[in-house]
Amino acid sequence: MEVVSPEEAAGLLEDDGTIFVDLRDPREVERDGKIPGAKHVTRGMLEFWIDPESPYHKPFFASGKTFVFFCAGGWRSALATKTAQDMGLTPVK
Repeated sequence: MEVVSPEEAAGLLEDDGTIFVDLRDPREVERDGKIPGAKHVTRGMLEFWIDPESPYHKPFFASGKTFVFFCAGGWRSALATKTAQDMGLTPVK
């Protein structure tokens, strides 16, 4: 699993080949704001949205781009990164 610092992540914000995935709860996003252009995916729906066989699949997960998962404290994003990689999604940070 590749871990990037906030500074490294900030450098990827303008990269068209990178998609930021916000795993925070909707209340957190509403309260704290969001990164412009980031995709909001609640942690509970992640597997359904990644799986191309799922009726909930989101095409951006099939884009071939790099994914940077983030949350408020790092725990959810660490678990999400591991899960996404186990499902074959790459590259994921």
